[in-house]
Amino acid sequence: MRTIDVAEVTINIKEMCIEANHFLAKDMDAAMKQAAADEKSPLGRQILCQLQDNLKIAGEDMIPICQDTGMAVIFMEIGQDVHLTGGSLEDAVNEGVRQGYTEGYLRKSVVGDPLKRENTKDNTPAVIHYDIVPGECLKITVAPKGFGSENMSRVFMLKPADGIEGVKGAILTAVRDAGPNACPPMVVGVGIGGTFEKCALLAKKALTRPVDERSGIPYVRELEEELLERINHTGIGPGGLGGTTTALAVNINTYPTHIAGLPVAVNICCHVNRHVVRTI
Repeated sequence: MRTIDVAEVTINIKEMCIEANHFLAKDMDAAMKQAAADEKSPLGRQILCQLQDNLKIAGEDMIPICQDTGMAVIFMEIGQDVHLTGGSLEDAVNEGVRQGYTEGYLRKSVVGDPLKRENTKDNTPAVIHYDIVPGECLKITVAPKGFGSENMSRVFMLKPADGIEGVKGAILTAVRDAGPNACPPMVVGVGIGGTFEKCALLAKKALTRPVDERSGIPYVRELEEELLERINHTGIGPGGLGGTTTALAVNINTYPTHIAGLPVAVNICCHVNRHVVRTI
């Protein structure tokens, strides 16, 4: 049994919120540079180079890489041999978000009630997902999600008879409908299987997988590669102004489902696709 004080969680999440909003993750940085080199459209290449300039200025001057610093989405993988002390884990997570967004001068975008719309003024509460896993470590993933791309997300409750072609059609429909609103080049997170809510969570978590890593399931890996190629042939392009780079990656997660269902969720993220991972 290993003991971890929740104060350590607060400190890490504070730092991770600031890091995620000021610096592109290494996998995304490499993908963006490669996209600028490969883009066939002169206008698309110009836009990708401008985005590179924006990222450079953000890092040097410590200003956010996007004005929408997102709603904090936190994945907590808690080792079953970890004993957390010092108070509530959920309170500690939200305190880390509060400190990160206030001390980091990040935009506070969360309203306390979805209809009354009064700002909480510290970007809390976060959306927290917990998993109990083997071991004595605590793995934290902080993924601030802006709502330009979040609003483009879709869930399709397909019939089993729709099969893999139906899944492809749903994903391409979501991307085409999103168009420039998702701030391409985008990363497309997909969840297939489970239930209504499970497929959405699978899609969200898929966005945190490094964009240079493909699925370990052969047919899923082939599906990711095919859809990436087809999406990049839509012509939406960087900024939605045309080109050959509409998406940087398609990440697909799957899960068992019911004999009568084929749920598919598409969670699109913009070109920054913020995510920071630490293990305590």
